[in-house]
Amino acid sequence: MIKNIILAGGCFWCTEAIFRKIKGVKTVLPGYIGGHTLNPTYKDVCTGATGHAEAISIDYNSKIVSLENILMIFFLTHDPTTLNRQGNDIGTQYRSSIFNNDQNEIKIILNFITDLEESNKFENRILTTIENKSTFYIAENYHHDYYSLNKNVPYCSAIISPKVKKLINSKSSLLK
Repeated sequence: MIKNIILAGGCFWCTEAIFRKIKGVKTVLPGYIGGHTLNPTYKDVCTGATGHAEAISIDYNSKIVSLENILMIFFLTHDPTTLNRQGNDIGTQYRSSIFNNDQNEIKIILNFITDLEESNKFENRILTTIENKSTFYIAENYHHDYYSLNKNVPYCSAIISPKVKKLINSKSSLLK
């Protein structure tokens, strides 16, 4: 069964690169969600004034990859304990958030976060929010598959490559 989830975990170049490697993931699109401006551009979102988060929309086959595995990868590959920040990327556009309106999936997400909190996997409290799905604006074409097309760009080699390596080293059974 094909399902959709929208995740914001900082820069969408990072999250897109991660989830493109996962078995059962059919499509990953970078974009913007959760703001108040119609048809925002990357330039608009980068100002932090639109209220949008950089996010990815993931269509996945739930018979191949579970929501729990999607969540586990999401929390493994970004810092959910910082407010509106991932590394040097600062602002509400880099917040940690999950966009969903399905009440059953929201329960699963909340239970997953509770279990993570109780496991003390993170030193600080998880600040990831669950927001209602709203209009998802697909990012400009030059953002699509950015990491694969730009691996030698300093940001990609310094920030994204270590996250991809961490995924490969810890969750290889989930990779395509």
